[in-house]
Amino acid sequence: MNQVSAYTNMQKEHLTGRELEASVLTRAGLMLKSVQENWQAPDHEQKLLEAIKFNQKVWSFFQAELSDPDNPLPKNLREDILNLSIFIDKRLFEVMANPDKDKLQIVIDIDFNIAAGLRTTPQP
Repeated sequence: MNQVSAYTNMQKEHLTGRELEASVLTRAGLMLKSVQENWQAPDHEQKLLEAIKFNQKVWSFFQAELSDPDNPLPKNLREDILNLSIFIDKRLFEVMANPDKDKLQIVIDIDFNIAAGLRTTPQP
């Protein structure tokens, strides 16, 4: 096992649900940001596809969790995040159909902003 895998596994064991979600969203945003910044790289198409697939998995997980009627979040918040996930799905499919590095920015911003929100301490 390489050092990165060992660190990732250790992180998973010690993070709370919110921290893990924030970490995964940050990783998703960083993957897209790396593709955006290295758009001229010879392997950018492969990296773009990997980043899009990872983002889709992350947001699909959120969709499944938020669709659960037993989810403890308030209904209006769940609906807002579900609507955001639909927007992200559409944007990622748009990028796959017509690749453009500038179209990635909104998804990067959303990933990073939601991750930052998850890192804050919820108010009682």
